[in-house]
Amino acid sequence: MRILVLSWEFPPRIVGGIARHVSELYPEIVKLGNEVHLITVQPEGEKAAAKEEVEGVKVYRVSVNPNDNFFSWVAQMNQSMLVAAEELITNTGSFDIIHAHDWLVADTAIPLKHRFKIPLIATIHATEYGRHNGIHNQTQAYVASKEGTLVYEAWRVIVCSEYMRWEVNRALGCPKDKIDVIYNGIRPEKKQHPPDFNKIEFRRRFAQDHEKIIYYVGRMTYEKGIHVLLRAAGKVLQELHGNAKFVIIGGGDASFYKQLAHSLGIAHHCLFTGFMSEEDLHRFTTVADCAVFPSLYEPFGIVVLESFASRVPVVVSDAGGLPEVVRHTQTGIVTQANNPHSLAWGILEVLKNPEYASHMVENAYKDLAIRFHWPSLAKQTLNTYQLVVSQRKATSWL
Repeated sequence: MRILVLSWEFPPRIVGGIARHVSELYPEIVKLGNEVHLITVQPEGEKAAAKEEVEGVKVYRVSVNPNDNFFSWVAQMNQSMLVAAEELITNTGSFDIIHAHDWLVADTAIPLKHRFKIPLIATIHATEYGRHNGIHNQTQAYVASKEGTLVYEAWRVIVCSEYMRWEVNRALGCPKDKIDVIYNGIRPEKKQHPPDFNKIEFRRRFAQDHEKIIYYVGRMTYEKGIHVLLRAAGKVLQELHGNAKFVIIGGGDASFYKQLAHSLGIAHHCLFTGFMSEEDLHRFTTVADCAVFPSLYEPFGIVVLESFASRVPVVVSDAGGLPEVVRHTQTGIVTQANNPHSLAWGILEVLKNPEYASHMVENAYKDLAIRFHWPSLAKQTLNTYQLVVSQRKATSWL
C-alpha cells in the first residue's frame, strides 16, 4: 500500500505531540510492508526543499518563509505542500491513501483528494473548541470551520482517545461510527536513562539534597493547568515542611507563572528552566520524584507515556483523555481538574508513600507494552487504511 502523509510537524521541528506521533508511527507502518511518503516543513533557517529517508519513510521537506501572521504562514505552507504533492504524484504514481494530521494541512489534503480521487483519512489531535472550552471569537471560529471541513471531507477520522471521539462528534458534528480510536504510543527504549553521569551533582542544578523534586514539562499555556500546580504547591510545601522544589520545564513565555509564584509566596520553591534538551530531560527524570500534568484540556497526553517510560510516578487531572491513559491508583493518581486541593492530595499520595508510588511505576511501565505499543497501534492504523481501500474499490467516484 502507498500512503501519502501530510504533517506540519516532524523532527527536528517539534511544536507539540504531532511530531512524536508521526515520527514513531510511520516507521512501524513501513515495517508492515507499506510505502510511506511524508510531506512536511523544512526546519527554520534552511531554505532549500529537501528529500531524505528516515527509518524507511520517504520525507519531503518544503521551504516556508517565516511570517509573523500565523495564518498567512499556514496558507504559504499549504501552497508549497500542494505543489510538492502534485509533483510527487505526477512523477511516481498515485497513492492508496492520503493521511492528513490536523487542520493545518487541510488545504493541501482536500484538493489532492478531489483532483486524484484518493480517499482521505484525517487524524484530529485536538480541537479548537476543546482548547478554549468553546468558540469565542472569529479566529477560533475560523480554525473550527477548517477542522469541520477536514472531518467532513475525510473518509474516516482517527482520534487518540474515547474522549476525543466524543469531542469530535460534539464539536465538529462527525458521526461516531466514522471515527476510529487509536491510542498514541511510545518507544520506551528511547527513554532509557544514560548509564553514567553524576546524579548528585546533576540534581543540585535543580534542588537541594533534602528537597523533593516535583516537575511539569510541556507548553506554557493556560490549558495545561500550570497555575493549578502553583496553587497546589502551598499545601504540598506545608505538609513537607518546605522540603520541595517545583520545576517547570518548557519553552514559551512563563512570565505570568513566575509572577503568580511570586504572589503566592512560593517563588523560591520554583524553578522555571525554559526549554530543556532531550538528553538533559532524560537525565532529569532519573533524579525527579513526581511528574505532574494538571491539564484543563488534554486529548491524550504523550508526556504521560514519557514519564511512564522514565519510571517516574505520575499525577494527572481528569481532563480529556488523561483518565484513559492513567489508571487511577494502578499506574498513577488521577485528580480533579482545576482543583488545587485535589492536585495537592495526589502529589502528597505519591511523595508520602514511596512503596505505593514504586508499585504504580512498575504497573505503568508494563502498561506501555500492553496498550501503548507502536507495532500494535500501527496494525490498528493499517486496519483503518485497509477498510477504506476496500470501500474505495467498491465505489464509483464521479
